Amino acid sequence: MSYLLRVQLPDRPGSLGSLAVALGSVGADILSLDVVERGAGYAVDDLVVDVAHGSLPDTLLTAAEQLAGVRVDSIRPYTGILDTHRELELIDQVATATDDRLQVLVDGAPRVLRVGWATVIGIGSRGTYRVVGSSGAPETHAGEAPWMPLTKPTVLDGEDDWVPAVWKDMNTTLAAAPLGHSDQALLLGRPGGPEFRPSEIARLGYLAGIVATVLS
Repeated sequence: MSYLLRVQLPDRPGSLGSLAVALGSVGADILSLDVVERGAGYAVDDLVVDVAHGSLPDTLLTAAEQLAGVRVDSIRPYTGILDTHRELELIDQVATATDDRLQVLVDGAPRVLRVGWATVIGIGSRGTYRVVGSSGAPETHAGEAPWMPLTKPTVLDGEDDWVPAVWKDMNTTLAAAPLGHSDQALLLGRPGGPEFRPSEIARLGYLAGIVATVLS
C-alpha cells in the first residue's frame, strides 16, 4: 500500500534523514521524493511511501509530526512512483496523439500535477460547458465560470457561488490556467486539499502554455 505525503520540514541538513528514520520506525519505506517548494528556512516535499497492507495512515502522520518543525500538509493513497520528467512525458503524449489530444491531456494531468481530477472548460454562446474530463472528474458540472477568460494560471476560490455544492462538500481546492484560447481553460480539482502552492501554479501555467502551443 502506497501513500503520498506532502510534508513541510526545516530546510537544513539532516531533516530529511530524520524524517526517513521516523517513517521507517513505523514500517514505511520512502519510494521517491519530489521537492515542491523551498522558502526561507523550510522545504515542502512530496514523498511516496510504501507500508504494509492494513497499516493505518495515521501512524505515518504521527511519526512525521513528532519531529520538531515537521508538519504533514496532506496524506492520501497513491498509485505509481513520482517522476521528475512527468511533464515532458505528458507533453510528448499529447503531441503524438492522433486524436482526442485534449482527452490525453486531462487523463495525464492528475498524475503529473498530483490532483484528483482535471477538465477542460469552454465558454460559448450558451455559457460554460465541459469539453473533456478525466476519470474521477465530478459528474456535477459547473454551470458557469465567471473567472473566465483567464490571462494567467490562478488559484480559484473553492467557496465561490459558481462552485457546485458537491465540490464544496468534498473541500475541493481548485486551480486553472488558460489553454491558449481565451475560451478554454484547464481546470484542476484536488478533493480534500491541500491548497495549491505558488510553485504548483507556475508549473500548471508552463504545462498549459506548452500544450496550447502543441495544439495550435
